[in-house]
Amino acid sequence: MGGRTLSLTNLDKVLYPDGDFTKGEVVDYYHRIAPVMVRHIEGRCMTLRRWPDGVLGPSFFEKRCPSHRPAWVPVSVGPGNERAGSRGRRKGDDSPISYCRLEEPAALVWTANLAALELHAPMAKAADLDSPTTLVFDLDPGAPASIVECCQRALDIKDVLDAVGMVSSAKTSGSKGLQVYVPLNTPTTHQGCSDFALGLGQLLVKQRPEAVTITMAKAQRPGKVFVDWSQNARHKTTIAPYSLRALPAPTVSTPVTWDEVADCADGEFLSFGPGDVLGRVEDRGDLFSAIVDVQQELPV
Repeated sequence: MGGRTLSLTNLDKVLYPDGDFTKGEVVDYYHRIAPVMVRHIEGRCMTLRRWPDGVLGPSFFEKRCPSHRPAWVPVSVGPGNERAGSRGRRKGDDSPISYCRLEEPAALVWTANLAALELHAPMAKAADLDSPTTLVFDLDPGAPASIVECCQRALDIKDVLDAVGMVSSAKTSGSKGLQVYVPLNTPTTHQGCSDFALGLGQLLVKQRPEAVTITMAKAQRPGKVFVDWSQNARHKTTIAPYSLRALPAPTVSTPVTWDEVADCADGEFLSFGPGDVLGRVEDRGDLFSAIVDVQQELPV
């Protein structure tokens, strides 16, 4: 692949019990999605979440790029502030970390061979960690709310963004929720993005207090959509576009159109597997291309 040579192992090992989805199929998915996925993650300090024994086994976050990486997988030093459970780190350890940068399709095949099912990306690139290229609203439903309610709130967010002339795109989280991304690609700050996202979240709470919360406490979430504005903080990461998720059956964090979000808001669930996503990309291209291509500034 691209002149790279990789040794792949245990390709018949089942990583997803529902459907007997194997490590070989994980590798194949990342190989085939790489041409569109790489442009969304290249240049970023990536966090790998690995399930060596499959999704029913233990997992760990790996921020520090493995020492056995191929020489052609570059690293960049990024922020610490590790969460509990990250491999080889103690909670509260904020020393710098050498992160993997996944710059080419072969790098995605390499991480897939590590059983890194989930790839998590920060909002800023390694070349300028203080300047996010994107703002994100991470919408998380508290049961009995579901992705349907997330889609309803995403449309509310889009209405506000449309009113101030800002382009936005949506993708499923691949799990329960939905995310709205706002491309910037112009000079800005994490604090500015957090303040904007918090302010819009507060507006939604004021408009629909029975349906929305911006409070982190889980006790406040039942029946509401949590608008997680804090994902714009410098040390946070969000599941990358086109990444697999670790559920019993393989699902993907999938870019969707606003028409699909509107259909979901009327009760049509959004969930896509690897085959669905590959077919969508073949038929419709990269529905998330605006996140890389569009330049716009946050309103003052």
